[in-house]
Amino acid sequence: MTRHSTRAAIGAGALVLAGAIALTGCGSGFSGGGSATGDSTLTSSDKPLSILIGSSGDAETKAVNDAVSAWSKTSGVKATVTAASDLNQQLSQGFASGSPADVFYQSTDALAGYASNGSLLAYGDQLKNKDDFYPSLLKSFTYDGKLYCAPKDFSTLQLVINTDMWTQAGLTDADIPKTWDELAAVSKKLTADGHVGLSMSGEYARVGAFMVAAGGGLMNADSTKATADAEGNVKALDYLKGLLNDGSMKFAADLGSGWGGEALGTQKAAMVVEGNWITGAMTSDYPTVKYKAVELPAGPDGKKGTLQFTNCWGISADSKNQKAALDLVEHLTSADSQLAFSKAFGPMPSIKSAADQWKKDNAPLVPFLNGADYAQGVPTAKGASDVVTDFNGKLGSLATGDPKAILDAAQKNLEALTK
Repeated sequence: MTRHSTRAAIGAGALVLAGAIALTGCGSGFSGGGSATGDSTLTSSDKPLSILIGSSGDAETKAVNDAVSAWSKTSGVKATVTAASDLNQQLSQGFASGSPADVFYQSTDALAGYASNGSLLAYGDQLKNKDDFYPSLLKSFTYDGKLYCAPKDFSTLQLVINTDMWTQAGLTDADIPKTWDELAAVSKKLTADGHVGLSMSGEYARVGAFMVAAGGGLMNADSTKATADAEGNVKALDYLKGLLNDGSMKFAADLGSGWGGEALGTQKAAMVVEGNWITGAMTSDYPTVKYKAVELPAGPDGKKGTLQFTNCWGISADSKNQKAALDLVEHLTSADSQLAFSKAFGPMPSIKSAADQWKKDNAPLVPFLNGADYAQGVPTAKGASDVVTDFNGKLGSLATGDPKAILDAAQKNLEALTK
């Protein structure tokens, strides 16, 4: 997955909102009884563990290999890490053949399909560090009342500003927008020949941050109820449509950019709504562009809101060594491991105990971690990725579309999933 679309995070593998749909029926399930439902009985053997990851590059692959190797030396259990060329396809093929990886990156959009067909071990309640994870992240990996897996890291969306353009427009830190009205005002002031004030990708994975700030979202926090037709969602799309129509905002595609980071880096936009993964792209592709991240302004009722993106460490229900797999996951989600991953390839730790050190090490990115207190996950209901794809197709023409009609269509489609 490239950054040019809905990338969850550097190091989060491949979170794909329009991801692997044909998951039901792929898994062989688990024939050993209770361990597939998450009770205390775990399989144990002397077999080595296989770990399948969706890597963002050499830095991530090396970091995971190093962490797994350290665990192997301590535990005495052999383990092999494979960086998938196509994580969803290889994971699906492994389940279909009855020989899946023992431990793997699991995306939110694929969880329901694999959980419902018995492919995943619901080990979440057995985690020794369960209470250390951010509650909103745990909701993203809870299906049918069971916590299936440990969040491996996460990202949130915030406002990223080109500081040179900001200064050239006569703006100071005092002008950093705290409300939607203030965001509209600075977006207009920053708009000039050759660039717009604000940009983002025309998809739920960006626009949704405004829906959450207005008290909405496509589904409720645990993805059991459709909320697309909520009044706050209409307010959010009406607001963004207004920015599009007055010319102070354009979607990245309308600027000839693949995503918000490219729009910021090529200076076609003075501000973008993006995640903390933007830092890697700016460093490698646009090193001379100066920027800073601030929290997105609060919605119409003073409520802060943003979206979060995450993957977890899945464990196969067919694994012959679930006990060792669980021990490995606890090692990989420890504070030391997650801080090492963050230093190596950029993701934010999924546990609260690592927050203070991460903030010290990543002061310019603190606004992204602050978002953990008010972020909402993307829909995880089985089939929701199809609905999001359809919704995204309509968002691209929001400037001339009817926000309520767009949302009503999504509501109808999502309701069909929860009946």
